[in-house]
Amino acid sequence: MAKRRNFSPDFKARVALAAIRGDGTIAELAARYQVHPNVIGNWKRTALEGLKTTFARGVNRTDRGHEEEITRLQAKIGELVVERDFLAKAFDR
Repeated sequence: MAKRRNFSPDFKARVALAAIRGDGTIAELAARYQVHPNVIGNWKRTALEGLKTTFARGVNRTDRGHEEEITRLQAKIGELVVERDFLAKAFDR
């Protein structure tokens, strides 16, 4: 019975990137890296799906951060307006 091999994330990324770039056919990459072609196909698919979610999450995280900052700044503006109006009335007397 063959022992299952574990590959580092760095190795998987390197092989998947080579497959995405088209540095050779899947069969050629499988021979070069000594990995089954189906495994390379899975890593390639996973990498491409990961790219989509990486960029999608980045946009959502940025938007959420901006919305929170806008809310915080609007609250601060409200406080400063109230303070300014109070002080203007206090000094007018």
